[in-house]
Amino acid sequence: IIRNEAKNIPGLMRNISTIVDEVIVVDTGSTDTSLKLLEQFPKVTAYTFEWCDDFSKARNFAEEQ
Repeated sequence: IIRNEAKNIPGLMRNISTIVDEVIVVDTGSTDTSLKLLEQFPKVTAYTFEWCDDFSKARNFAEEQ
């Protein structure tokens, strides 16, 4: 689950891309370039979830994916 994490995405993906087959990301309303950056990584499947001030709903949505 992310929101406005563009500064962290490249480093994270460099660190994990060799040890995972797939990365599920749920964006909760980023206004930076997070979603655009994620498009560069073929192992990432990104979903959007409209933030409703309820982390557990966002977490449950992410787990369903």
